[in-house]
Formats: sequence, structure tokens, C-alpha cells
Amino acid sequence: MIDQQVSLRGGAARLPVRPRTGRFLVLAAVFVCAACGLVYELELVALASYLIGDSVTQASVVLSVMVFAMGIGSLLAKRLRCHAAVGFGLIEAALALIGGSSALVLYASFAWLGESRHALVGFSLAIGVLIGAEIPLLMTLIQRVDRQDAGGAVADLFAADYVGALVGGLAFPFLLLPMLGQLTGALFTGAVNAAAGGALVLWVFRRDLTPRSRRLLVLANLSVIAVLATATFLVDDFERAARRAVYGDQVRVAVQTGVQEVVLTGTDRDSLGLYLDGRLRVSARDEHRYHEALVHPAMNGPRARVLVLGGGDGLAAREVLRYRDVRSVTVVEIDPAVTRLARTDPALSGLNGHAYRDPRLTAVGADAFTWLRADRHRYDVVISDLPDPGVTASTKLYSAEFYGLVAEALAPRGRLVVHAGPPEARPRTFWTVEASVRAGGLATRPYRIPGRPSGFTASPDRLGGGGGGGGGGGPEDWGFVLAGARAVGEPGLGAGAPVPRSLGESELRDGARAAERLRLPGQVPSTLIHPRYWEEA
Repeated sequence: MIDQQVSLRGGAARLPVRPRTGRFLVLAAVFVCAACGLVYELELVALASYLIGDSVTQASVVLSVMVFAMGIGSLLAKRLRCHAAVGFGLIEAALALIGGSSALVLYASFAWLGESRHALVGFSLAIGVLIGAEIPLLMTLIQRVDRQDAGGAVADLFAADYVGALVGGLAFPFLLLPMLGQLTGALFTGAVNAAAGGALVLWVFRRDLTPRSRRLLVLANLSVIAVLATATFLVDDFERAARRAVYGDQVRVAVQTGVQEVVLTGTDRDSLGLYLDGRLRVSARDEHRYHEALVHPAMNGPRARVLVLGGGDGLAAREVLRYRDVRSVTVVEIDPAVTRLARTDPALSGLNGHAYRDPRLTAVGADAFTWLRADRHRYDVVISDLPDPGVTASTKLYSAEFYGLVAEALAPRGRLVVHAGPPEARPRTFWTVEASVRAGGLATRPYRIPGRPSGFTASPDRLGGGGGGGGGGGPEDWGFVLAGARAVGEPGLGAGAPVPRSLGESELRDGARAAERLRLPGQVPSTLIHPRYWEEA
């Protein structure tokens, strides 16, 4: 009777450890489980941004669905409080299996089904429900360990939970991703989650378990850890198979840098494809159309000093270096791995005409926004060959503040050209970029070109189209904004002001003629077409 009364008050007499030790172990389990739970959330956000794009939308979907599901999980956990120990053990085993395998399943659905949005929502719901069910059960367990008032128990639990979330949030980008990668990192996290939850229940609360429930928990946790370990062993084969399904059979280089995943396909300069985070940035079949249209209109005028923002593949620099009166070209690329491939890969360096061997070219590894803020040089031409404006990670590089920095870096007669996305497919994005350039203090002249020659065979449509060269799933046209310094007191072009002389139609036609004169033998001719001011040839 006395033991039963003690059990009802706090239960310390039935535990194999002292109350303080048991309380510490429960809070340690809370810490580990919270860290694992946040890693699952960040993993879903990161992988969804990579596979689907638009990181703001994907983060909003994942986090809002998870928070909603956590509320549902908290309500459902009320039914398990009378069996808190076995309930918590099974929930952690399920969370470890679902969370640990989530990245693998999402990538598989993208590679073989071409769609991962439904899987993303499903995993967000499932993981959220399981995370939400943890705290009510842990609240019951910690009160079983130590006779503590409810307010103090809640404070301790949430303190351990928040500190664990901090550690998990920092471990994901700084440890798990660099050391293990997305897929292996998620599998490892699941194994840690299963081990922590299972150990707490099977050791500290083993006297609360019936022999049958004890066997069930041991079997469940061992099965989960075995599945995750097997998947970890096979993850390299899985990644190779998934890459073949996504990129085709000619993947030559696949490397996860500190910035992005870089993939090169094709065996020579005629079949080469460069993918950055799953989006086709360069296709050898039609990249010359994009880069000629990007570079040559802006090169009509003073051009001694040229700045290329992005463009680490060297293809925009190739077009710039055709002009003999160019004295210096500075390429600012955030990912040194891209410039390294552009220098050393035979197919890519052949495609860019070995631009990095030219003594006039200087490569800088830096973020374009940060670098412009510190740079004090003036440039005759600035070429913005950055990721597609639809990719949220590059949003700040299409802001009015960014173009204000570019305007300060331009020489008095300097010009800027910006890749602004496809005006047909995403007119709102295109004209937002144009308005941002004007807000940065520059006068603008937008123009576009068709994206592909007839008969072009695209790469897999599951991949998002990029800026540098079109290709699989990409736009049918490319849009650009050519801009120059505005005279003092002169309103923007949208207000009906005269076009600055350096941006007139004749100069754009000269750019088209220059692109034709400098076209490499065998390349398809490019035709620059302005939507409002030109007559189609």
C-alpha cells in the first residue's frame, strides 16, 4: 500500500535510478529529441527548396503544416498518458523512422515520379503530429520520476526542448550537411533519435513496461535502427541511381559544395550540361544564344573595365573577352567550385574558350552583394549573370538596394545588363526586376530573345530552368534589362522620358550585329528582339 501511494504521488520508488538522476535523463532525452526534431524540419525545408524551388514558400508550407500538426499531436497524446512510457517509446521509434527516411523518400519521389510536393506535405504532417505528442507524454514521465509541481516541470521541459532545438538548428548547417550530406545526415539523425527514446524508456521506465510491451519496444527500435543503417549503407548507390533518373546517364561530376550541389553531364563540349542545385544553368546546345544576348548589347560603348557578377562558368566572360579593347574583366562568383570546374574540366573550359587563361580576367570568390559594398572601382560595363530571379536564395541580388550599389560602381557612361527571367512565363517577376533596376537609380531598356531554336531537345522536364543557357524545363524565352546612368533630374523611362543615347534602338541593333560577327563557327545565329521597339526580323 505504501509503495502504491508513493507511485501515485511521483513513482520514484519504482524507478531503477534516483529521482535526480531520472530527472536528468528525461531532460537529456528531451534535449536530444528536440534537436532531432528541428533537424527534420530544416531537412524538409532545405530539400524542398532544392527540389521545388522558392524557399520562402516551401519554408512557409513546412513550418505552418508542422505547427498545425503539433497541435493535433498534443491532443492525441492525451489518450496515451495512462501508458506514457510505452507510448513515448513507440512515438520516438515512429518519428525516427519517418523523419530519418524523409529526405530519401522526397528525393526518390522527385527523381522517379517528378513530383515531391504531396510527399512534402505528408511528411510535414506526420512529423509534426509525432513531435507534438512528445511533450504531454514527457510531462507525465518527468512527474513520475520526481515529485515536482507542474509549473516547474513545464519550465524544465521547455528549457531542455529549446536548448536542444538550438543545438539541432546549428548542427544541421555546420556539421550534418558538410560532413554527411542531406540524405545520410537525416538517416543518422533518425538513428540517434531512436536510440535516445528507446534507451530512456527501456532503462529508466522498464518497470512500467509489461514483458510484451518491452519486447515490442526492443523489436521496434532495433528494426528502425536496422532499416536506417541499411539505408545509410546503400545511400551512395541510391544517389547514383537517382541522379541517373534526374540528369540522365552521362553524369560526370556530382559534388556538394559549401554553397550548392554542382552536377556536370555530357562527355564533350557539344553535349555538356551544368546543373546547380538541380536547375539547369548551362546547356551547350543553346547557351550561346543566352550569353550573346546578355553580353553584346551592353558592350556597345566604353568597355575597358568589365565586371561580371555570377557567371563563374566563364561563358559570359568568353563573350566579353572577344573585344580587344577590354583591358580587365572581374568575375565575382560565390562558389569557388564552379570557377574551378570552369578552369579545369575539359568540356566546360573548352566551351568557355579557356577564358580563365586570359591574363585580363580576374576571378573573385565572394558574394556579389557583399563584394560590391566593399569595392571602390568603377566599371564601364556590369553584367549580372546571376541565378534565376525566381530562386528565392538570390532575391537580394535583384533588389533595389543591390542595383543602387551597381549604379555607384558604374563609370559615367557605364551600362548594366541583368538577366531578369522569362517575360512570357513569369511577366510579374520580369517587370519587378525592371522596376527594381529603375528604383536603384538607373534608366532601363528591357528586351527579350527566343529561348530555343526549333528542334531543340530539352533535358528532363522535372528540372527547373536556370539562367545560363536554358534547357530542361526552362523558359521559351529569356528576358533582360539593359540600363544606364540617368541624367540629373531625369525621370524613369516609365514616365515617358527620352531614352539615354547609349540605350537607343540603334545601339541594340549594333549589339545584335556584333553577336553575329563574333559568333563561333557552327553556332545557331541569335536574333535580339525587343518586345516594344523592334520589328521582328
